[in-house]
Amino acid sequence: MKHWNLTALGFLLLSGLSQAAERPNILFIFCDDHATQAISAYGGPLAGIAPTPNIDRIAKEGMLFRKCYVTNSICGPSRAVVLTGKYSHRNGFRSNGDTFDGSQETVPKLLGAAGYQTAIVGKWHLKSEPTGFDHFEVLKGQGQYYNPGLLTNGEMINHEGYTTDIITDQSLKWLEQCDPEKPFFLMSQHKAPHGRWEPALRHLDFLEDVEVPEPPTLFDDYSGRSKAASRHEMGIADDMGDHRLMLKYSSKFTPAQFEKFDGFFRPKNEAFLAANLEGKDRTRWHFQRYIKNYLRCVQAVDENVGRLLEYLDENGLAENTIVIYSSDQGFYLGEHGWFDKRWMYEESFRTPLLVRWPGVVAQGVVNDRDLVSNLDFASTFLEAAATDIPEDIQGESLVPVLTGETPDDWRTSHYYHYYESGGHGVPVHFGVTDGRYKLIRFPEKEIDDWELFDLQADPLELESRYGDPALEEVQNGLKKELIRLRRQYKLPEGGLD
Repeated sequence: MKHWNLTALGFLLLSGLSQAAERPNILFIFCDDHATQAISAYGGPLAGIAPTPNIDRIAKEGMLFRKCYVTNSICGPSRAVVLTGKYSHRNGFRSNGDTFDGSQETVPKLLGAAGYQTAIVGKWHLKSEPTGFDHFEVLKGQGQYYNPGLLTNGEMINHEGYTTDIITDQSLKWLEQCDPEKPFFLMSQHKAPHGRWEPALRHLDFLEDVEVPEPPTLFDDYSGRSKAASRHEMGIADDMGDHRLMLKYSSKFTPAQFEKFDGFFRPKNEAFLAANLEGKDRTRWHFQRYIKNYLRCVQAVDENVGRLLEYLDENGLAENTIVIYSSDQGFYLGEHGWFDKRWMYEESFRTPLLVRWPGVVAQGVVNDRDLVSNLDFASTFLEAAATDIPEDIQGESLVPVLTGETPDDWRTSHYYHYYESGGHGVPVHFGVTDGRYKLIRFPEKEIDDWELFDLQADPLELESRYGDPALEEVQNGLKKELIRLRRQYKLPEGGLD
């Protein structure tokens, strides 16, 4: 994939937008906990053993972002940010324990008022019933990997099969009944690859004879940082539990499904329990079991992305449809010995973003310069649809960035804030990054500390440089920027002492 000088692509702005004078359709494919490390277009050690050719196709035919950061690395809050274009403290959904206020202004409401057909199919995870959509079919809570119920316009309808496939089935069913004279906005949102990772029956043997490479920080001892990381409860060694390790199952299977699923896992589980592994050997078994099931779930996602792209091709919709692939946040695939998300450390702070817009976005561009965010998705949807962006939306439209005309005043820093104290042992924290340096504040009295990382010198974030005289100027500058951003986004004063 080639890296472009993005400013050289400015000619696409006028020529591309003129070609797309007809308002484009928008297909937003959103996954849960899909780490960039598990998308082969992003490279890395997993790319060769678990390729994602259909997701990669979006990157090859569009733009891939390497610095797309979330505002709050947890499922529900991220979804609320996407719908509203506002930080958690402004949209009222700070943690998964909250309930989304569906009366507030959202993207589907604004696009619907502008003449778009709107739908959401799949994971919702905001507790309240969806509002502002012409059509919704959503999982209850997290949902399950097999035989899901989908709340369909207020009525619960049960389905038989694999949930990733069914979400795509129902997305395609809605597309087939759309009015061809009106543009559509479809949010096709997968549960996968969120835990507990139950692969499709067709993928049970995938990677079976492969030893997946361990991340270099699998046995991190958390020295060199504040005490926050060492207090985690998200370790592959001790915190996964029987359901995440597939020693027990979570879905309600049909007898035929259970026979094949249990027939695959039971002999391996019995052998593991009989071996009575300890220490690093046990951790390594946990890691292999976890990562293989996670990557198997990703395989089903990739296949179903291919189904959606094929539908657009076959029905003459590809040229006037923006396809966006992203996730609610990143995820730990063994880095720092962890699964889950929440932290401002790179693996969960960074989320995938791939955008294809024929005639507007050049093909095969890797944007590794601009700091973008899920905060920007709402504004991007609206500008792409030639719809006014409300003044209280806090994100910026990515349309000029996508066309190679990044504004001179584009953000050079990004603010993060995690509120769900104690989830998996992760404390409340907030911080700022400029893409190279990252400053994190842990304000709770049990921690009451700071961390500062130089991502260029220390990309694995193993050594905090907070208080290092050599970075005093950087540290002071980031503190000032943190104060400025908190004021800009209208956060309460305090918490920095």
